[in-house]
Amino acid sequence: MELSIVILNYNTAAFLELCIYSVLKATKNIDAEIIVADNNSIDSSLEMLASVYSGRVKVMANDENYGFSKGNNIAVAQAQGTYLCILNPDTIVGEKVFEECLAFAKAEPKAGFIGTQLIDGTGAYLPESKRHIPTPKVARQKILGNNSGYYYHEVEQNQRGKVDVLVGAFMFCDKKVYDDCGGFDERYFMYGEDIDLSYTALQKGYENYYLGNQKVIHFKGESTVKDKVYLQRFYGAMGLFYDKYFRQSAVEKKAVDLLIKGMITFNRNSENSNRNNFTEVVLVTDDDTYQLDKTTCRSFEQLKSMEVTGFQIWWDLKSLEITAIMEYMSENTKLSYRFISQKRDFYIGSDSNTSRGEVKNMQ
Repeated sequence: MELSIVILNYNTAAFLELCIYSVLKATKNIDAEIIVADNNSIDSSLEMLASVYSGRVKVMANDENYGFSKGNNIAVAQAQGTYLCILNPDTIVGEKVFEECLAFAKAEPKAGFIGTQLIDGTGAYLPESKRHIPTPKVARQKILGNNSGYYYHEVEQNQRGKVDVLVGAFMFCDKKVYDDCGGFDERYFMYGEDIDLSYTALQKGYENYYLGNQKVIHFKGESTVKDKVYLQRFYGAMGLFYDKYFRQSAVEKKAVDLLIKGMITFNRNSENSNRNNFTEVVLVTDDDTYQLDKTTCRSFEQLKSMEVTGFQIWWDLKSLEITAIMEYMSENTKLSYRFISQKRDFYIGSDSNTSRGEVKNMQ
C-alpha cells in the first residue's frame, strides 16, 4: 500500500464527513487507506462513519480521549502505507494534493515532513502554515507584536521551499521518517506536538518542506474553542518544548514562565469578527437539476463573472471541483462560504478561525 491517511477525530462528525469525502476524491488513483481514530467522541461521529463510510474507512474507537499525540501514534502503528499523512478532521483537501506530495517526497531523498498552504473557511491564508523554531527569543518578540521571527517569511505564500515547522493539521511524510523521529511526543496532550516533531526531524538531518502551490482548507476551532483553556494548553506546550530542547537556568526558566503567563493574558481577546452581514445566498452548482428555495442558483463559470459583494456562497461539493473552489476563495476572502455535503442534507462553514463553525441541517 502506498499511502495511509490518519485522521484523529473528537466530536467533529459533520466536518469529518466532508473531510473524508474530499480525501476519497483525492485518493481515487492512489493505493491508499483512511484510518479514523476516534478519541471517545460523544457526538454522532461513530454512527456517521458506520452509516456513510462503512467498508471504505478503518475506524479505531478509543475508549478515552488520549489527546492528539497519543491518539495519532496509536493509529499510525496500524498504518500499512509506505507514506503517511496526518490530517485534521476539520479540513477539506484538493483533488491533487496527495499525488503532489507523493511525487515531491519521492523526488527529495532528504524530505522529512511536507506541508501545504492552509486557508481558513473564508479563504484567508493561515501564516502558521510555515513557521520558524519558536525559541524563547522568538516567543518574546511575538508577544511584543513582532511576528517576523515566528512565521517563515523567507518562503512566499505560493512558493515551494524548505521551512522549519509545519502544522499538525496536515503533515505528510515517508512513514520511515515518522518512525525514525519516534512519532509525536506523548507528553504533549494537545498543541506543540507538531513543532516538536518538525524540530526532531531537522535534528535528525531531514529537511521539512512547504508546498505553497497546494491548498488545504483548515476551518480551525472545531475541536477546541480558542478560550483561556486553549491558551493555557498551547503556551504550556511551549514551556514543555523549551524545557526539552533549550537548556535553561532557574532564572531563564522563571522568565519563560512569566512570558507564558503574559501570552495568555495578552491573547485572550483575539476573536475574529463574524461575517454574517450578507443580503443574499448564492448556490453554486454545476448540476442543472439541483436547486434550493430562497437562493440564487449559478454555475461555477457564472459565479466567476458575478459581483458578489454582500452575498453568502453555498458550494455544492457533489458537483464541483474542490481545488477550483479553494482558488476562488483565496481570491475572494471577504465573503462568507458554506459547504453542502455530498448527500445535500447539511452544510458546514466558518467565518472565524478562532471559534466553532456552523453546521446546519438542510432537511
